[in-house]
Amino acid sequence: MPKYSKLTSIQNDLHSGATTCVELVEYYLSNIEENKALNVYIETYETEARERAIALDAKLKEGVEKTGRLFGMVISIKDVLCYEGHEVTGGSKILTGFKSLYSATAIERLLAEDAIIIGRVNCDEFAMGSANENSYYGPTKNALGENKVPGGSSGASAVSVQTDTCLAAIGSDTGGSVRQPAAFCGVIGMKPSYGRISRYGLLAYASSFDQIGTLTNSVEDAALLLEVMAGADEFDSTVSQQVVKPYADLKTETKKRKIAYFKNTIESDQLDSTIQSATFDYIEKLKAEGHEVTALDFDYLDYLIPAYYVLTTAEASSNLSRYDGVRFGYRSADTKSLTETYRKSRTEGFGDEVKRRIMLGTFVLSSGYYDAYYTKAQKVRRMIADSIQEVFKSHDFIVMPVTPDVAWTIGEHDADPIKTYLADVYTVLANMVGIPAISFPLGQKEGMPFGIQIMSPIFKEDQLLNFVFTQHQ
Repeated sequence: MPKYSKLTSIQNDLHSGATTCVELVEYYLSNIEENKALNVYIETYETEARERAIALDAKLKEGVEKTGRLFGMVISIKDVLCYEGHEVTGGSKILTGFKSLYSATAIERLLAEDAIIIGRVNCDEFAMGSANENSYYGPTKNALGENKVPGGSSGASAVSVQTDTCLAAIGSDTGGSVRQPAAFCGVIGMKPSYGRISRYGLLAYASSFDQIGTLTNSVEDAALLLEVMAGADEFDSTVSQQVVKPYADLKTETKKRKIAYFKNTIESDQLDSTIQSATFDYIEKLKAEGHEVTALDFDYLDYLIPAYYVLTTAEASSNLSRYDGVRFGYRSADTKSLTETYRKSRTEGFGDEVKRRIMLGTFVLSSGYYDAYYTKAQKVRRMIADSIQEVFKSHDFIVMPVTPDVAWTIGEHDADPIKTYLADVYTVLANMVGIPAISFPLGQKEGMPFGIQIMSPIFKEDQLLNFVFTQHQ
């Protein structure tokens, strides 16, 4: 069977009889087995996927008009999305054995359009990480480099697409968790505007930052998945009520755009020289195409990471308080009181990185430190949002690298977690201000991919996708 890069190719073959949903599922299951050593899938839904494939093949025989928009799309889901009757653990020991009682809104919408979910994939514990090294199930490996990280926290989601074990993957992006692994694995990562897709059924890390995103091989599939999942939801009070635009109706643009880039993000000594050179080449390409590209100063670059980690750890401290060893998931057997049950269950159930962030978050929210850290970080967030809004008054897009370097070796940053945190320096901006961003492959350094990202004003995903689609023609 050929390696498909987009759904339209699959659907053409399904409609012509060149293949079937059953054959597709078997193909992807065999690829999962071949790539087992990479530790991508926590669980595969073999029986369920096969049964669904049989049902969808029968549906096609009734007529093409009976099939959904995602007919033939085989998808993996990150282990932070609830799927009724299936385990969801957030890559953590503390939720081992927990089966969801309902499906996330995004999952329901995918299934309603005839997608096939083939399994749940590994991730950093509760989406806290930039390398997929912090999972209870062990690290996932990047298929393009021996013992290289795939990025995180949606690292296994990226590898599942990279290794052709599914056509697309659904992940989550809190500070770059879709875009950074997409760059490390050579695929396309899309983070929509905050509130564009319902977060109902997404295990919360930092509620004002989290957003469901996609990893695909094509812009077309990213656009279609966004259109299917986006929209109002009575179960999520933070979701946007704006009408969902026809994102999948992509057109090659001839309009010349005004594009900004921040000098201190690209001219930085912290940016790898190969990535720096490729980024400047891409900027020159945009200019040659007739776009107006402007270099701007960004005064808040050094404040992004500190403010991001103050705010996200504070929200994590609050969100993860629900995992107490009493209501669901793991419970320590060696306890004699309720307080000891809480303490031992959380101590034994959470990994080191999650405990580190919970403690940091509790500290910045504590009496005497709330104003000094949390309130100040919120003010910085507001200033950053205002400055970006000012940029978009005269520009259509912002171009930025995705990562300072290519994927590092597993365990390389263990002694200094700050190095891992700094890997998010270019991606957290979009989450801080809630704007959409998409990363796509730009080049390679010693065989390891890197990408570039483009950001647009909030809820302008249609313009963003059309622009990137045109760039990929």
